Amino acid sequence: MRHLLSTGDLSRDEATLILDTAAELAQVGDRSVKKLPTLRGRTVVNLFYEDSTRTRTSFELAAKRLSADVINFSAKGSSVSKGESLKDTALTLQAMGADGVVIRHSASGAAHRLANWVDGSVLNAGDGTHEHPTQALLDAFTMRSRLGRLDGLRVAVVGDILHSRVARSNVLLLTTLGAHVTLVAPPTLLPVSVHTWTCEVSYDLDAVLPKSDVVMMLRVQAERMHESFFPTTREYSRNYGLDGERLSRMPEDAIVMHPGPMVRGMEISAEVADSPRCTVTEQVANGVSLRMAVLYLLLSGS
Repeated sequence: MRHLLSTGDLSRDEATLILDTAAELAQVGDRSVKKLPTLRGRTVVNLFYEDSTRTRTSFELAAKRLSADVINFSAKGSSVSKGESLKDTALTLQAMGADGVVIRHSASGAAHRLANWVDGSVLNAGDGTHEHPTQALLDAFTMRSRLGRLDGLRVAVVGDILHSRVARSNVLLLTTLGAHVTLVAPPTLLPVSVHTWTCEVSYDLDAVLPKSDVVMMLRVQAERMHESFFPTTREYSRNYGLDGERLSRMPEDAIVMHPGPMVRGMEISAEVADSPRCTVTEQVANGVSLRMAVLYLLLSGS
């Protein structure tokens, strides 16, 4: 494995190796000194064309814990905003000798293009509405550590599937790892091609909740919506929002997940967001271990 561009590229064994490696690296996070010398002398570039606090910080922390040198390259105020092409930026990074490039870009497929232009490893940190592989991996890691398994788990992914790269990456990965995924959304928020995905589709959240081990709520991505996809936010919440009453209808040990940032009161109520069954802060902590694992496997050269 030289790049991580899509969860669809991972075999079951490769995905499991990443999760197992993350589990070992998570123990480092419990020590007083959290650093390992593993990637000393390697350079990781964070190339973010879209705003992202969580993912960028998580990758930065992961690289630093492995003792890599980290360069944060924010597209705002850089030569990128002056109109430099992705290819020219890539050639610049190449000339600087970047060993790994973490890229987030609003264009689907940007990470794949970058992989053709640089010698280092490319990690897709989100490309358009296409994929976000490390998010799916950290979600799978969180499910496995909370529920003890992935094989046979019933996972409901709820909300704005249409604009969600998290949903696509999760369907591909979870299916590979043996889980059953059901997408729950209004018809207007499902991709046209959803019938080709390896999952079930439902428009009825209340019917799906009682038989789900994991319910993953997605943020409604207002910034990607240029027309109206549902009548009002109130109506959306009534049909597809997770509140305490709905939580009580889920199986006792079922968990609630959210890739963040949460819009409290929209897709998830404050009561559910703050409940011990909600794994949002765990997902963030697991994200660092998982991204350490991916950087280690791609860049350590062992």
